[in-house]
Amino acid sequence: MTIENQQLIAGRFEASGKSTFAAMDAASGAHLAPEFADATRDEITAACQAAESAAENYRARTLEERAAFLEAIASELEASAEAFVERTCAETGLPEARIRGELGRTTGQLRLFAGVVRAGDFLGVRIDHGDPERQPAPKPDLRQYRIPLGPVAVFGASNFPLAFSVCGGDTASALGAGCPVVVKAHPGHPGTSALAAAAVARAVQASGMPAGVFSMLHGQANEVGAALVQNPAIKAVGFTGSQGGGLALVRLAAAREEPIPVYAEMGSVNPMFLLPEAVRARGDSIAKGLAGSFTLGSGQFCTSPGLIFMQSGKDLEDFVQTFGEAVSETAASVMLHGGILSAYEDGRDRLAEAEGVELIAAGAEAEGRARPAAYRVTIEHFEKNPALAEEIFGPTTLIVEVDDVRRFAEIAGSLPGQLTAGIHGEEAEIGDHGPLIEILQQRAGRVLFNGFPTGVEVGHAMVHGGPYPATSDGRTTSVGTLAIDRFLRPVCLQDAPATALPEAVQESNPLGLRRLVDGTWQGPAN
Repeated sequence: MTIENQQLIAGRFEASGKSTFAAMDAASGAHLAPEFADATRDEITAACQAAESAAENYRARTLEERAAFLEAIASELEASAEAFVERTCAETGLPEARIRGELGRTTGQLRLFAGVVRAGDFLGVRIDHGDPERQPAPKPDLRQYRIPLGPVAVFGASNFPLAFSVCGGDTASALGAGCPVVVKAHPGHPGTSALAAAAVARAVQASGMPAGVFSMLHGQANEVGAALVQNPAIKAVGFTGSQGGGLALVRLAAAREEPIPVYAEMGSVNPMFLLPEAVRARGDSIAKGLAGSFTLGSGQFCTSPGLIFMQSGKDLEDFVQTFGEAVSETAASVMLHGGILSAYEDGRDRLAEAEGVELIAAGAEAEGRARPAAYRVTIEHFEKNPALAEEIFGPTTLIVEVDDVRRFAEIAGSLPGQLTAGIHGEEAEIGDHGPLIEILQQRAGRVLFNGFPTGVEVGHAMVHGGPYPATSDGRTTSVGTLAIDRFLRPVCLQDAPATALPEAVQESNPLGLRRLVDGTWQGPAN
């Protein structure tokens, strides 16, 4: 297993930076070779300029060429599966089964976007034929389709070293849209990132794509990411991480001479509302499922359920008993790195010390491991302390006891934007909570019924987004095929001669697209 410790710039590994850092073994804290250097400003500029130079060539590639390129990346990643298992497990502390599963998700979404590109629906073609005889003024011929924004900066996420990092959904959707990509690798798993970048470089060469279509930069310092976002060649940003990091990028992008969009997914507490009849009928199974959900992967999911609202009474007490037993049997676990563990412990301690908060149960303690813990509080104390509604990244959740279930809709309306929100209820009682369901749709990107949010299916209908502060732009998603929309913009050609028309809007429809022509859908139905 060879790990390149240099920047990948337009197909070539190079490094001139002097400051170095190394990955840490998540379980032992030992340094992992090799050391990496922060990208210099010249290297950042070179990567961005290479992307800008490649943009026209890449945009002009056929849909089939672009789709085959995405599939080639997937194949190259699969060829490195054993190397990923060895290195990624060490850098993140995640188990082998998780890494193999995440690799499958990563290659699966690359192939999913390849299918989207081949179908061509994402081009969004609309044609309104002209009428030169119309009175009192001629009607122009209008042909609309969508084109790539240009080079995209992608920031790797710490908690998904494959599926949300170098070759993750942001990269797959940007490349699918026809945009070159410059990745800022996450410093928590630089070896994993280097392996993934090498796989993309091989796919670029094998597919005959312009070398500048993909570059990757290392950097532990915030200045690397800032310089990348501020480079004028970059036209959009994809980010998954903390609210502080995401908002810093939003501010940098807005302050540019040419402001650009930042699509930042920044996490949430993913509230769940447990209706009384469901708790009475199947409280034990819900309690065990909840315990498994909020502790899964050491709670290091942006969709981990951190707030649970329940009606007080005997059923709640029975639920808490079963829930506490399940939590106490859950072992402490390795977190992605020491910084995340320290932040988790600080957050958990603040929660435990808040007025009115009581411990339900905690797992066994272990040095250097995250101890899962569950707490409870009354709605009165919850409403007096806004900090109780803030995310704690790790295996902790808080049950909020509400006197009257009819208050659920009001409570939901007081919460900030979320990635997910959930309801557990029997069919009849769910029907009685229409206002709650309506409000949750206004507050979250995904509303679940009788399930748990830890698990994001990659498909056409998935929404992994939500209103601020869950994301910087709640109109889109970072998972699912709609993610490609982030990196496209519409353009209209008016009264263009046939010789000037791109294939997508030509009268003969050579690409076989489904198009809205004079207000009627025509072409293949996908």
